[in-house]
Amino acid sequence: MTHRAPASRTLKVDAIARVEGEGAMYVDIRGGEVHDVQLQIYEPPRFFEAFLRGRRYTEPADITARICGICPVAYQMSACAAIEDACGATVDGPLRDLRRLLYCGEWIESHALHVHLLHAPDFLGYAGAVDLAADHADLVQRGLDIKKVGNQVLEVVGGRAIHPVNVKVGGFYRVPTRAELAPLAERLRWALDASIDVVRWVSTFEFPDHHHPLEVVALRHPDEYAVVGGRLVSDRGLDIVPAEFDDHVVETHVERSTALHAHLVERGEFLVGPMARFALNRSQLAPPALAVADEVGLGADERNPFRSIVVRSVEVVHAVAEALAIIEAYEPPDRPAVDVSPRAGVGFGWTEAPRGTLWHRYELDEDGTILDARIVPPTAQNQPAIEHDLFHLVADHAGLDDAALQHLCEQAIRNFDPCISCATHFLDLRVDRS
Repeated sequence: MTHRAPASRTLKVDAIARVEGEGAMYVDIRGGEVHDVQLQIYEPPRFFEAFLRGRRYTEPADITARICGICPVAYQMSACAAIEDACGATVDGPLRDLRRLLYCGEWIESHALHVHLLHAPDFLGYAGAVDLAADHADLVQRGLDIKKVGNQVLEVVGGRAIHPVNVKVGGFYRVPTRAELAPLAERLRWALDASIDVVRWVSTFEFPDHHHPLEVVALRHPDEYAVVGGRLVSDRGLDIVPAEFDDHVVETHVERSTALHAHLVERGEFLVGPMARFALNRSQLAPPALAVADEVGLGADERNPFRSIVVRSVEVVHAVAEALAIIEAYEPPDRPAVDVSPRAGVGFGWTEAPRGTLWHRYELDEDGTILDARIVPPTAQNQPAIEHDLFHLVADHAGLDDAALQHLCEQAIRNFDPCISCATHFLDLRVDRS
């Protein structure tokens, strides 16, 4: 007997499981038609931009790392890029390679966590990773071991796995020796084979047929799969440098959310993150990643968000392969950091966090005091895209009963791996007192 859902109903999910941070979902269906879908972010804002005002230009790398325990390197690298831009400094050569190596560690640990503990249970019919581990301990352990390799990269290059302490404006406080990196190479060789197997595994999942394409936006670099630096491009003609970000991307407040919503001035919602990067830069993947993407039939035209778990797994292969290549070619630089002297000006920087493009802007006075700070995290950019996707998903599956529809919607939100904690902030805080 086919279930027939009522023509008008409201679905409320007060807390979304297996995402980073706290958020809720609201769905309103009237007369059989979807009237409203909202991803409500109620986690309190933390005002990091306000904390940065009045601080020294050397401090954002350490302060912004505390925004997220999963992707602190993204905040450190974007902050350093923006401060160095304001001060007219350039970091290249082995120091830039070390920054990419550190970033590879973050991609590995973040993606491995999401794939195995947050997302895979949806496709295999389990309530969470604990239940999955009860039946498939080997699969969960493999994911944890891959994540551990990423953490080890962060420890060796960054000083520790959570909120690394070795990053500074201009480079690092200390650079590793070849001998210190050698044990990482051995672990990365294992992780390369393991992560390729993960791609093959997740590609066998059963994916809902869902295709509502949005404009995809990501960094592009002429010589590499963009992570640190490059131009911001899209599949619909966007092509800008960091200083032009504000001219094309606008953030607005919405009453239901402590996260700002970002839109392209020209066209509205857009998508950042692994699927966008893969769509725009697939040909620049490391050879093992490109080979396994070909093997499982993952093309640059992939737009089914449920298959994002496959794309993330391919990016793990890429990050492992690139980390291994950097270590094998590594020659310690002559000094751990370039000199960065303060000057009055405005600087812009962006990098590719695991969840998408992360943009920073800092205004400095002549002594290097921060006068103003702006941070636009990927989840704030993706929130309108998530709601857009949910609206069409609900419209296509409105006949499901509430429990099945809730599960499908929560799974769809996890497709984007939102880091809600990163997104909770305001542009401005005003207090009127009388």
